[in-house]
Amino acid sequence: MTTAPKKHITPGDAIASGKSVLAQEIKGLEDLSASLDDKFSKAVDCIAAVKGRLIVTGMGKSGHVARKIAATMASTGTPAHFVHPGEASHGDLGMITQDDAVLALSNSGETAELSDIIAYCRRFSIPLIGVARRAASMLVKHADIPLVLPETPEACPTNAPTTSTTMMMALGDALAVALVQRRGFTKDDFSVFHPGGKLGKAFIRVEDLMHAGIEVPVVKADAAMKDVLLTITAKRFGCAGVVGANGELSGIITDGDLRRHMQPNLLENKALEVMTANPVSISPSALAVEALAIMNEKSITSLFVVENKKPVGIIHIHDCLRAGIA
Repeated sequence: MTTAPKKHITPGDAIASGKSVLAQEIKGLEDLSASLDDKFSKAVDCIAAVKGRLIVTGMGKSGHVARKIAATMASTGTPAHFVHPGEASHGDLGMITQDDAVLALSNSGETAELSDIIAYCRRFSIPLIGVARRAASMLVKHADIPLVLPETPEACPTNAPTTSTTMMMALGDALAVALVQRRGFTKDDFSVFHPGGKLGKAFIRVEDLMHAGIEVPVVKADAAMKDVLLTITAKRFGCAGVVGANGELSGIITDGDLRRHMQPNLLENKALEVMTANPVSISPSALAVEALAIMNEKSITSLFVVENKKPVGIIHIHDCLRAGIA
């Protein structure tokens, strides 16, 4: 292999080259968007109707894209996994069942390694969705649902897969999101598949972290302050919620309230006389990140959780931090 002499380019040349690549790939995405037709909706219908899983496959750069599409599908409510075409010919065809559908990706549509998967799909009547750039290719001809990519030129002057792989990736995202909408897949569903990392933490709800039942420091409005102090000390949240006769949260007593009312007759007072009325609170269905934001904004460490105006729990800032929410 011969190597061409290195060519010096200026920073300006590099920036211009980068912009040219991005412009070409944007053009590819625009062409792809304009090309979507009823075959796209048929592909969505096909995948949604599958009783098993969506098998995504491809070779080379298309294989890397296929892995990403399978991961996106799996995390957004469509059971999916990647099968390598080469391994499929040596036993992994057994991973594909008649309850599945296959999404095969190939830039040229003539990838030899896909031939066994195509034949297997035809033999066992497994739905095959083919993605390629050539309408006359083997993959497109044998696919039940062919999705032909626009023949927008590659962004790389060597014709390396660039624009084409970007279009494949975007098409996979488009299918996944269309399926999300069709299934009514929600943020709560998404969080089930993402218990770790920032994505998962972002969807943790207050009810998942709050303390409930006997752990909640609550006193009645006519409670003696000595009983209030015992409750604050026993529950260890540094506060006590005050409820009226109807059980609704009407106030809160904190260390600050105790300091403001520090007099010899403090213990002779009732909770109603010491409390701060209308305390800030949050719903159990609210996101934990919202609770943390409120506590940071108000410079408090605990927040009562209220449903129908009645306290059902309490969340401490340490609960959020322990859960990795920051």
